[in-house]
Amino acid sequence: MSEPLLKVTGLTAWYGRIQALYGLDFEVPEKGVVTLLGANGAGKTTTLRALCGMIQTGGDILLGGQPIGGMATEDIVRLGIAHVPEGRGTFTAMTVEENLQLGAMTRGDTRAIAEDIDRTYAYFPRLAERRSQQAGTLSGGEQQMLAISRALMLRPRLMLLDEPSFGLAPLIVEELFSILSDLKDKEGLAMLIVEQNAALALEIAEDAYLIETGRLVMSGPAQQIGSDENVRRAYLGY
Repeated sequence: MSEPLLKVTGLTAWYGRIQALYGLDFEVPEKGVVTLLGANGAGKTTTLRALCGMIQTGGDILLGGQPIGGMATEDIVRLGIAHVPEGRGTFTAMTVEENLQLGAMTRGDTRAIAEDIDRTYAYFPRLAERRSQQAGTLSGGEQQMLAISRALMLRPRLMLLDEPSFGLAPLIVEELFSILSDLKDKEGLAMLIVEQNAALALEIAEDAYLIETGRLVMSGPAQQIGSDENVRRAYLGY
């Protein structure tokens, strides 16, 4: 059995003196999609921040077998972890294309960057139509598409997505997750998805982990987690 792309063991995290995560163990396989489920405040966003080196952590975090715990965020980015935060985080005063170029700032291969911009436009045709438009004038759905596209410009080994459907209309959410599914199938992009819409997340993921108050309480194949009556009642609404 091949080694996972991301292997996390005993992950703890703090905000100052307040502990937020308590010994999480989870993995993301190469070219696999995993989802973290849990109520608001469970520690899902904190987990993504911990993986990016944005907060104080303990435990072991291995990316491709290499320890990355305690590394600076910019060094983790260079190793190929792209983070799409909740709230999109686009640079609103810059154009769509300038945002995409910024996503490739750690790369020096000019021709390949241009090719990747065209590739992201193929996935997100609306962005191609608005390439010269300021990001701040885009709709919420278009800004989310831009945030994902900018992360793709890193050519990441692993993409962390924090609530990608938040605040978006159902049709836009459906379109967005269809594109994420294409990225999984066609590009083999590994993803760790935090998503309040558990049904959507379980549909695209192979494995799922359920977090409550910073502790892991359940894990397994996404289909199995989704069929659990207690999970359905608490997180899927049926």
